[in-house]
Amino acid sequence: MTDKKRLKEIAETLNNSRSQKDELQALQDTIYVIGGKWRLPIINSICNGNHRFREIERSIPGITTRMLSRELKEMEANQLVKRTVTPTVPVTVEYTATGYCRTFGDIILEMIKWGKAHRKKIIRGGEEKN
Repeated sequence: MTDKKRLKEIAETLNNSRSQKDELQALQDTIYVIGGKWRLPIINSICNGNHRFREIERSIPGITTRMLSRELKEMEANQLVKRTVTPTVPVTVEYTATGYCRTFGDIILEMIKWGKAHRKKIIRGGEEKN
């Protein structure tokens, strides 16, 4: 989506009659499902090709084994990741992003872009360059 088209879509959304209660509920639902310190990094790791537990764990500095296990279970319950067990010796367990998870891929990319721009802005000392 082009920046011009995106800005038009945002303006239309903001100008239409809106229900603050509905919007608040939607924001809270979204934050509940993808919020927290680890969920987006886990999704990013899986989407970047890390499918085994240890691969995911190694790709995210600071995450503990227990926290990763807990987050993956929650994410599976929310249909964001699919856990596949292959009965090999030893048993192979892989995690993949579901189609449902991929529906907010554009949002994640926008968050990454915003985060990079924010870091530059803070490093520059807060100069306004827009």
